[in-house]
Amino acid sequence: MGNTSLGFIEISGVVAAVDALDIMCKTSGVELATWERKLGGRLVTIVVKGDVASVTEAVETAVQKAIKKPAASGIIANPHEEILRLVELSASRFMNKAAVGGALDARAIQEV
Repeated sequence: MGNTSLGFIEISGVVAAVDALDIMCKTSGVELATWERKLGGRLVTIVVKGDVASVTEAVETAVQKAIKKPAASGIIANPHEEILRLVELSASRFMNKAAVGGALDARAIQEV
């Protein structure tokens, strides 16, 4: 991930998480790094990456405009290599599930 920044939003529900991700990606030049669903999708963490200004703008806009108020949000500029390793591990689990099915179908997304 190089010299990139990370933005996090933890929000209740998959629909609200997809809405927040859409807002973040449309607001500035960020891209999805990974996402995690906990409690059967009742709590979803979205992680985006990009330059500091883009990540900051994306997270702040999503916090203000998402269909639900996020439970938590944060921005890490120039994250430590251990944080990057954690995000890459999460992303690899997500991509491995997609690779097994050949594509990101509804079942693969639900299992992540």
